[in-house]
Amino acid sequence: MKIRITSIALLFMISVSLAVAQGTDNAKPSFAILGGLNFQNFNGKDNSGNNLDNDLIIGYHAGLNIQFPVAPDFYFQPGVLFSLKGSEGSYGLLTGTYKLSYIEIPLNLVYKGLLGNGYVTLGFGPYIGYGIMGNSTLAVGPVSVETDVEYTNVVESGDQYAATHFRPFDAGGNIFFGYEMAGGLFLQLNAQLGMLKINPEDKRTPMVYGDQLAVKNTGFGLSLGYRF
Repeated sequence: MKIRITSIALLFMISVSLAVAQGTDNAKPSFAILGGLNFQNFNGKDNSGNNLDNDLIIGYHAGLNIQFPVAPDFYFQPGVLFSLKGSEGSYGLLTGTYKLSYIEIPLNLVYKGLLGNGYVTLGFGPYIGYGIMGNSTLAVGPVSVETDVEYTNVVESGDQYAATHFRPFDAGGNIFFGYEMAGGLFLQLNAQLGMLKINPEDKRTPMVYGDQLAVKNTGFGLSLGYRF
């Protein structure tokens, strides 16, 4: 399943790139590999409609992208990333840590302006993601229990309360700012805001799992990469 999702993502990225390149004269695509740190959190509402109050966790991302010109100083940049997201929160005596791994496809429009011997870069656009694995750790004092995350859109009434569930699909917006040296090395600061709820519909006890719960991914990160 993971290999199939990755293959579809790569084919989608290449197909979009070729389609746009066919409409651009003298397009010269460039490729990049990149990786870095994520500083991720959940935002949204809890069961009572109050804002979530969680702590950041440190994750990471790694992947590649393709970039080619669409207008002077502007480029289309689709990519594929493996990204670790999540959050940590305290609920009375209980502390929960959630780590979710996604395959993501960012589709960014990038401005590159000449500055010194390199280029200042500014990019923005949507992303779509699919959860492929994850785990949660629930701790009370020195006692902790770790379970695998189950990705589903609906939690049925007979499902166990001990399991942790999230929706597999995520989507939102990207923005980044950085600098690319003449030799191809680049550094950028990324920010990401999820637009979709990642908590599933829960058909278990409504008084425990209310309809106002809305959990979304949010965060920022640092990327180091090389374009060739």
